[in-house]
Amino acid sequence: MKLLERFQSTREIITLHESIPVEKTAAELLQSHLPEAKIANGGTSQGSNLTVAVLTPEEAEARSVNTEGKEEWMYLRATEESGIELYASHTWFLYRLAYQLIHDFGNRSVAELSEGELRQATFKNLRTAYDSLLNNHARTAKDFDAEDHIREMAQMGFTHVEVNGLATTFPAEENAPGELLYLFYTYCAALDQFVYSRLNKGIYPYHYLQANLNKLVRSAQLAEKYGLRAGLVCFEPRSVSEKLLERYPMLRGARVDHPLRSFRPRYNLCTSHPVVLEHYQEMLEKIMRAAPNIDFMSIWSNDSGAGFEYTASLYVGRNGGGYEIREWKGENEIVEAAANNILRFMKTLRAAGRKVNPDFRCILKNEVFYAEQDHLRANLEPGLEFETSTLDTKGFEGGYQHPKYDWADDFMFTGLFNQFHEKERRHMDAIEAKGSNVHVYINSGAFWNLEPIKAVPYPKLMWEKLRDLREQRVDYVANMTGTIPDSLASYNINQEVLRAFQADPELPLETVLKRAAVRWIGEEDADLLVKAWLLVDEAYRSYPPPVSVLSFWSTWYRILVRPFVPNFEALSEEDRAFYEDFHLGHANNRVRTDFRREVNFDFCTPEYGNKCRHAITDNVFPPIEQAIELARQARDAAPDGSRRQEVWTTLLERFIPMKNWFRTQRNVAAWIEGVHGYLEATDEKAKAAARELTKLTVLDEKANATALLEHVRSATTEWMIASAVGETTFIYGSNLAELLEKKIALMEGREDDEPFVDPDYMWRVPGINC
Repeated sequence: MKLLERFQSTREIITLHESIPVEKTAAELLQSHLPEAKIANGGTSQGSNLTVAVLTPEEAEARSVNTEGKEEWMYLRATEESGIELYASHTWFLYRLAYQLIHDFGNRSVAELSEGELRQATFKNLRTAYDSLLNNHARTAKDFDAEDHIREMAQMGFTHVEVNGLATTFPAEENAPGELLYLFYTYCAALDQFVYSRLNKGIYPYHYLQANLNKLVRSAQLAEKYGLRAGLVCFEPRSVSEKLLERYPMLRGARVDHPLRSFRPRYNLCTSHPVVLEHYQEMLEKIMRAAPNIDFMSIWSNDSGAGFEYTASLYVGRNGGGYEIREWKGENEIVEAAANNILRFMKTLRAAGRKVNPDFRCILKNEVFYAEQDHLRANLEPGLEFETSTLDTKGFEGGYQHPKYDWADDFMFTGLFNQFHEKERRHMDAIEAKGSNVHVYINSGAFWNLEPIKAVPYPKLMWEKLRDLREQRVDYVANMTGTIPDSLASYNINQEVLRAFQADPELPLETVLKRAAVRWIGEEDADLLVKAWLLVDEAYRSYPPPVSVLSFWSTWYRILVRPFVPNFEALSEEDRAFYEDFHLGHANNRVRTDFRREVNFDFCTPEYGNKCRHAITDNVFPPIEQAIELARQARDAAPDGSRRQEVWTTLLERFIPMKNWFRTQRNVAAWIEGVHGYLEATDEKAKAAARELTKLTVLDEKANATALLEHVRSATTEWMIASAVGETTFIYGSNLAELLEKKIALMEGREDDEPFVDPDYMWRVPGINC
């Protein structure tokens, strides 16, 4: 007898603990496939029953479940006489086990499961890091459903859900006229956005705090419903209202804003002061009592209006209050004092969390603390942990080669970072020997790859990263930018690879892809679908980002909709307003008129642009074009109204704008090569060649925008993430067609303009010298 047949004969689903919500949730999932079955609490598994429960070690022993001495496990047992039993040691295993019974185990023989089968997850701890849709910059996405999102995380094998997101569309941070820094407060919301303490009571409106806390609690409750635990990812210590610092001037801490993105300074509280530490303790304890299933707080810092005093990577340099270290001390003393202050802050939060949850942990995103890193590592201990892409280098030097080119760089935090090598293990061993843990990033493709396109498939890149993590015995994995639910982006093969690997890492990638293809499109087209996925994977792994911030955060800089012209200043401020109103470029940011530079960064030389242009043309375009043609032919060959037609249509309508996206990035590289090549040329021949390249780039991008506009108008599926409430800097609205029309119109006839970039643009002051 097959397990599916035994499952379909179930007449009663038994749960054992009314106090464990996920038992009922898992039972309801099973019942949805068994219309005649009833759910009952209590009883024994026999005959036509199916039992689903979380067991203590004592309960497991009483039910003859051999756990083989393991602390964390899932257990499946089935007989023709006694029915099916699904047990788990922890709540976060149960729903995924029930899901696997329905979707993965049906062809298993009942006889082979009669003695029971113990199963373990590949990664002990799998969580999100910056859940874009649930909490952060894309939380206004149209058609997003939080319960769908968390349910599917449980199915994939996640253990924790990040829950601190603002209920409001925009943050409460006050902005100075013309500045952009306040926008960054929309993500990784700080503790003071949910509750107040005795120190800051009255600074934020009570209704604002209550709305945000209610959203946090709802997310935590949904996590508990599906057996998952909750966590926080916060930028801290974040700046506070100047009203609070006027009230308590002796508590002023570090200046934490970016001086080229803000037009008024922001300061946080001095975290070396005991009153401030009590303030943080009180706030976290309040949040924990509202949502006691929170297990951790991950601290992101030294960016987006947050920072630790006297650390080297603060945007304005080392600074802070007067308590941490006195003036005229040497570098080593300052580094040690700054690191000790971070550790003290983490210990304070750990202590506050453990008043409610004895297992509460505090995690630090550590790349920015390159100067303090050695001291921080040496003093980690149980409950104080790191999260990172790599431990083998300091700062944002990844130390890994691009998957295709030895010359390409700057792809950290994306799917292109597909490696994790043996060199990491010695660093992990040293940290784990202290009783601490290291959380290593992956990116399954929700965001920061080809935004705003949904569910970009790169299953092989994904599998390669997971394989490396397993080989290096990584237990704690953090999925950068989160996941995307099927209700928002169906047929997401990257997430299916993650789900399959978490369940059974021994499955070959080819098997995982074929099974998913058969389930989604059927046997007839399964091989074609696998081929299409791998073609897109090949296109993406062949992509060298010309300018990292304009690639991974391309929406933030409006790259798809801004015109490409040889001289941006030939367009009036009024003409450019349609995209610059939402663009991450303030009045004197060079990125307004130059793709090469952003604030003080010089990202791409003409020579590097040349390499990127040729690599995209030669190695990215062919596979993405093959994928488009394959999907188009398969769609046209599928019967009208069939599932095959629907799958191919959905994927085709994502593949087409991927080509447009890559083409725009190729043109970013070509623009830099052409415009700056022209400006730097030392002879007329080189000048003429650069100007011709610039002209061809403008014409090509205009044609590309026209093709993308046609796709926007003709597509029958929702292929991109769009805001339900309107544009923000971080997400497009429903008006993409209108924006593209304006782009195309502004580019008309501009291809012959003389290339120009003002090298002194950064020195401009509106109304004074411009």
